Amino acid sequence: MAQVANIYIDQGTDFQIAVDVTDAVGDVLDLTGYTESAQLRKTYSSSTSTASFTCSNSGSGGVVTMILTDTQTSAIEAGRYVYDLVITDGSGSKSRVVEGQATVTPGVTRS
Repeated sequence: MAQVANIYIDQGTDFQIAVDVTDAVGDVLDLTGYTESAQLRKTYSSSTSTASFTCSNSGSGGVVTMILTDTQTSAIEAGRYVYDLVITDGSGSKSRVVEGQATVTPGVTRS
């Protein structure tokens, strides 16, 4: 079962979060050979994503980093969204690691 963690994203800024990934007994999961994917959507039933995070993992360190650029966050309307992070092992087995609500807060400063 995925952990639930709500996140806050400031519109118009770079966003980055590191997610620690553990196995069923709480040990760091070796992510060597895994791929990861994370999306932001307006609702769970939305047919298209609002934004896709750029993801990378630390291999044996068990950390997945999720990133949105300032250009991406500028294009997201302020409000509440949902997101999740799914990892896929070398055999194609998928696991949802974390999920929750994402609140995009409006920005004031314009370039």
